[in-house]
Amino acid sequence: MSKALSPEELDAQEEAHRAELTRRAAKLFSGRVEFLLSAPQLKFLPEPTVPEIAFCGRSNVGKSSLLNAITGRKAIARASVTPGRTQELNFFEVGEPTLFRLVDMPGYGYAKAPLAVVEKWKKLIKTYLRGRQVLNRTLMLVDSRHGLKDVDRDMMAMLDETAVSYRVVLTKADKIKASALDAVVAATAEEMAKHPAAFPEMHITSAEKGMGIAELRAAVLGDAGV
Repeated sequence: MSKALSPEELDAQEEAHRAELTRRAAKLFSGRVEFLLSAPQLKFLPEPTVPEIAFCGRSNVGKSSLLNAITGRKAIARASVTPGRTQELNFFEVGEPTLFRLVDMPGYGYAKAPLAVVEKWKKLIKTYLRGRQVLNRTLMLVDSRHGLKDVDRDMMAMLDETAVSYRVVLTKADKIKASALDAVVAATAEEMAKHPAAFPEMHITSAEKGMGIAELRAAVLGDAGV
């Protein structure tokens, strides 16, 4: 009968696991990462042959910059000068052969988008979330400077409803003072506790400064299960 591990030994084991994931993730993302396709409608989705990790967030939250930082590329995901421009699901393959895919979802909450376009986005996102069996996790990006907005809460409710587990990722954390960031983290954690599909761990990142990128990259690898 094996001896139960002490809390210290469990912590050390977890730390070693995280370190190994971080090392593997850095190596994997330094290899093949390629754009696969854009799907404006569900009929254009690629075959569900590998796990998928999706990224969602309000327009101008820094999603493209974060994707570029995670993959170590300068422009694999184009940062649009017009928020809300991305209206398709964009798929990127990772690994050779492909081990999993990253999915860039359309930004939401852009005030100037026509109502018909907004409704089209909502339908596409909700149907994808509900019916994509290979979707292992969604990363919901929140701008640290603004915290959760009503459109973010709507997205969290949609993720709860579709039973899609998601991580909350704070972006642009280098753009505000530490005290303000602490307040946003506390308020966000309080709201996350109310949502059953929210993963308990929050990620605090800056694509520009590289803050939290290695840890998030490792989390993506772990969520993909490879």
